[in-house]
Amino acid sequence: MKKSILGFTILLFVLIANTQSNTQNNSKQIRPAAYRTNIYLPLLKNKRVCVFANHTATIGNTHLVDSLKKLGVNIVVAFAPEHGFRGKADAGEDINSFKDAATGIPVISLYGKKSHPSADDLKDIDILLFDIQDVGLRYYTYISSLQEFIETAFENNKPLIILDRPNPNGFYVDGPVLDTAYKSFVGKQPVPVVYGMTIGEYAIMIAGEKWLNAAANEKYASFNSKEKRSHLIVIPCENYTHKSKYELPIKPSPNLPDMSSIYWYGSTCFFEGTSLSEGRGTDHPFAIFGSPKLPKTLFSFTPTSREGAKEPKLKDQICYGWNLSGTNASVLKQIDAKVQIQWIIKAYQQFPDKEAFFLKPSTDKPTAYYFNKLAGNKDFMEQIRAGTSEAEIRKSWEPKLKAFKAIRKKYLLYPDFE
Repeated sequence: MKKSILGFTILLFVLIANTQSNTQNNSKQIRPAAYRTNIYLPLLKNKRVCVFANHTATIGNTHLVDSLKKLGVNIVVAFAPEHGFRGKADAGEDINSFKDAATGIPVISLYGKKSHPSADDLKDIDILLFDIQDVGLRYYTYISSLQEFIETAFENNKPLIILDRPNPNGFYVDGPVLDTAYKSFVGKQPVPVVYGMTIGEYAIMIAGEKWLNAAANEKYASFNSKEKRSHLIVIPCENYTHKSKYELPIKPSPNLPDMSSIYWYGSTCFFEGTSLSEGRGTDHPFAIFGSPKLPKTLFSFTPTSREGAKEPKLKDQICYGWNLSGTNASVLKQIDAKVQIQWIIKAYQQFPDKEAFFLKPSTDKPTAYYFNKLAGNKDFMEQIRAGTSEAEIRKSWEPKLKAFKAIRKKYLLYPDFE
């Protein structure tokens, strides 16, 4: 495995060395890997290509697929994750496969009924290309889609190129680490809520740690060092480090419309597992949250139907709670590189009907609670119910966080924040 990591490192150093002349004129601007066409276009030449992308896969203001087609790349098929190829679908909404109107390329949805390509989908494909803007949070489903795409690539012996993008939450690591008994599409791996890695680093980690499915792990293990390097290629970003505060040029999904929501998402997505509104159907999802049952002296808002949130929780009901939105600088100061659990604790304390706070599944098994799937364990819910202090909850995270950070360090492609 050390040889595999070394191989990736050597490959990436070569890629960076080949483009030093480009960075000299643009030494401070962060550029996602998609912009570095001079590196990856030769790998696509005379190949039948499939692209896994959504609306965030852009070069400037142009979709990656449009750019590649103009450059003569033979794109045979495209795959799309949650929210669809153009990024307008509601969270959790099933997307039908279709032909993209702008390009005429068949688009196959990999969210809902079908979560990964079939062997038949790939029979006329030579190489796979992945480019999606992630936000660096375990329950954001793009990394689950990425994992299944990697597994399919390995199982079908197809090379995969990942065009890396900066992580807007890549400047810290925090939160409860997932217990694999609670594995789901909103959390497949034993990583914390905020894992501090780009999508390219994450891909190398799950392959290197043998966290893929059994068939993919076995196939990857059978590759020699050269084959490993050619079957999973990460094209790195320019000028990015884990100290960067990268602001996304385009919203990654309908309910993360701005950086305030993106920064707060790691702290407030837990409300999706409760009876409270998490702010969908407002101008600031995940920065606004509350319930009609909370004190009327709190901030008031009303979730309404809108694009990306056609049927938000507590639709058209006046809710009372908190509005944490603000400037990027003020939000970053409030978050202070930590998952801010004070809000879920405070909401539970003020909620009058404690039994109705957490959404109840049809079975009372801990693994069935959506809140526990988001948290990655049953402990966090039990601690909130028991009135455990924030300090004690954080202390309980420390052993697993320390172990994860040691794993994470092995796979970083960029200078770290510590």
